[in-house]
Amino acid sequence: MNKVLKFALKLLGKLLLVALGFFVVTFTVYFFNLDMKLTAAIEPFLLKHYDRIERDTHL
Repeated sequence: MNKVLKFALKLLGKLLLVALGFFVVTFTVYFFNLDMKLTAAIEPFLLKHYDRIERDTHL
């Protein structure tokens, strides 16, 4: 095989491994609902921040 074809196959193999790794990570986050668990852990800090914001309450 020529050098360009070997390089292309190696690059394609690496891209497939990266894509598979990305899929595994995102599927794990989806399966265990980790995004919402993280949001629930951060919520008290966000509420404290937004409660401090001064609001314009007059109409």
